[in-house]
Amino acid sequence: MAAENALFYGDNLDILRQHISDESVDLIYLDPPFNSNRSYNVLFKTRSGDESQAQVEAFDDTWTWSQQAEALYNSMIQGAAPVKVAEALEAMRRLLGDNDVLAYIVMMTGRLVELHRVLKRTGSLYLHCDPTASHYLKLMLDAIFGATNFVSEITWLRTTTHNDAKRWSPNADVILYYGKTSEVTWNPIHLPHSEEYIASKYRAADPDGRRYMLDNITSPNPRPNLTYDWKGHQPPPNGWRYSVETMTKLDAEGLIWYPDSKDKRPRLKRYLDEQPGVVAGNVWTDISPINSRASERLGYPTQKPLALLERIIEASSNPGDVVLDPFCGCGTAVDAAQKIGRRWVGIDVTYLAVDLIDKRLRATYGEDVAKSYKVHGIPHDLDGAHALFAANPFDFERWAVSLVDAQPNQKQVGDKGIDGVIRFPTDNKGGTGRSLVSVKGGGTVNPGMVRDLVGTVEQQKADMGVFICLSEPTKGIREVENASGVYTWPVDGRTFPKVQVFTVAELLAGRRPNMPTPFLPYVQARKLVTDDSPRLF
Repeated sequence: MAAENALFYGDNLDILRQHISDESVDLIYLDPPFNSNRSYNVLFKTRSGDESQAQVEAFDDTWTWSQQAEALYNSMIQGAAPVKVAEALEAMRRLLGDNDVLAYIVMMTGRLVELHRVLKRTGSLYLHCDPTASHYLKLMLDAIFGATNFVSEITWLRTTTHNDAKRWSPNADVILYYGKTSEVTWNPIHLPHSEEYIASKYRAADPDGRRYMLDNITSPNPRPNLTYDWKGHQPPPNGWRYSVETMTKLDAEGLIWYPDSKDKRPRLKRYLDEQPGVVAGNVWTDISPINSRASERLGYPTQKPLALLERIIEASSNPGDVVLDPFCGCGTAVDAAQKIGRRWVGIDVTYLAVDLIDKRLRATYGEDVAKSYKVHGIPHDLDGAHALFAANPFDFERWAVSLVDAQPNQKQVGDKGIDGVIRFPTDNKGGTGRSLVSVKGGGTVNPGMVRDLVGTVEQQKADMGVFICLSEPTKGIREVENASGVYTWPVDGRTFPKVQVFTVAELLAGRRPNMPTPFLPYVQARKLVTDDSPRLF
């Protein structure tokens, strides 16, 4: 694995096997998709095994028992997994039968075996899941990591209770925490004291308002060598807690409180602002979920809050360590690692997620951040573009759309030939314009396709249109492009071609639409670095 940060587009099982070295990762966080909102009975329904290949598309997190799941199961039973793991899988199949839950367990087990391989001996793994499958996953983790390397089960209160009269309201997630060995990296996390605790314990204050509590400075055990008079105060029966030298230093720093009588003993002043707080437990109720008004919200349905990942990364890694998220989705773990100075590797099976993460990082940390990571698995030349189209036409469209900083469609159903939208400012009061993007990857293109885009731009009252194709446009296509008219930008009166046609080769060579500077899609994230901020890489 290269030293630079890396974002991979593709199946994480293949990428782990082909690109991630043994014991090269310090911390793994994964939030594997699982459609627990479906009926519990449907999840356990027996499957025929001849359905389409199990895969996870963005916003569609359904696993199904399939030929792919069967093949992976057989490979692990026949030696690709340790003996204990193979035996656990066989037991699971006898218990559950061939259904979606078993498919999920099989597909996850193959990946967890690889994740255990790439983890350093001091490394940790956090698996984020919900109660539908967490108990099965824990059994498989015990088989892979060893039951003695289970560290903790964290409960995250992700939302308030719902009005559901038929059951206890499901409002918490489970995070299973395992170490590669018993010698894991660990940095305790401290949380602020509650107002009630402060009011009861830190009742005293200096004239400047600085609050403190008084602590005992007598020795808990007999210490004859620490039995001495201190400024007229007799020593306690067991002696003082500190030596004369230490007491003198504490006194000089104003940290000893003296009573109004020599018959009473001095005490140590512990200031509230010097205390680290209470050590965090394994029930987390202080991190709010992403809501509709959250500034970090990207519209990704399974997005986790940045604070959640920051806590995990700070606790189980050190600056410069490598953090891996093999199901990185909208990239919260990647963002958190970048923010607090860790190296990172992100993997996702959909280009939509990879593009979203790239735009998220650029919007948050500035365009220069792109120099600190490389995106693997996406086309960098025309042959790669043809290969992507042949492998996955939908992701080809998303990739092509991303080249012009447009936001791709989440679904390829009912799009009326429009595969993405470029948005740009039209005034200084928040007004936005739209340029519709249409991508054609297969076969030949003809003027009618561009005329359709012109008509859709007019019908949807958009401002402009961009047509992207793999093949070279004909003379007739260029004539339709030139006859499409112009768009006048209200900001300064400049005019731009109403519809523009680009080949993929032109975009790969650096050509871009002639239009106002577009917004980065998905979100206008708050920029966290300034020109004088230190760079992490």
